[in-house]
Amino acid sequence: MNREPAPPAPPGAGSTTAPAEHRPGTSAPPESRGHTGISDRVLEQIAARAVQEVGQVGGARPRMLGVPLGREAEGTAPRVSGHVEGRMAILRVTLSVVYPAPIRQIVHRVREHVTARVGELTGLEARQVDIDVSRLIHPAEEERRVR
Repeated sequence: MNREPAPPAPPGAGSTTAPAEHRPGTSAPPESRGHTGISDRVLEQIAARAVQEVGQVGGARPRMLGVPLGREAEGTAPRVSGHVEGRMAILRVTLSVVYPAPIRQIVHRVREHVTARVGELTGLEARQVDIDVSRLIHPAEEERRVR
């Protein structure tokens, strides 16, 4: 059993340190890893959920040829349309407000909450949030319908 000695290793082959970009388990800097896109539909769903997190706000009835269908209630979802442009989000929200809540204050709270939640969850800046109040919901109407 005659063994020949192993050939000499090339220079640097025995080194255990490799450049960071070639080491397994390390990744490139975040800005060079790729792009994460948020679709308009996802933006709309996040904004609709954020609107529902604000009290005294209800949904907006869907309409067909200008005629409201169904009913508006505090627990229903608002209508939201949105568009992503680069790092900016543009939103339009249609909702109802429970009467006799102060509409201006409610709309201000909704706008600030939607802006914060969209930024927090997507990283987008919701620079424009237009809000239409389509109807006032009277609490007595809701009680009569439940019975």
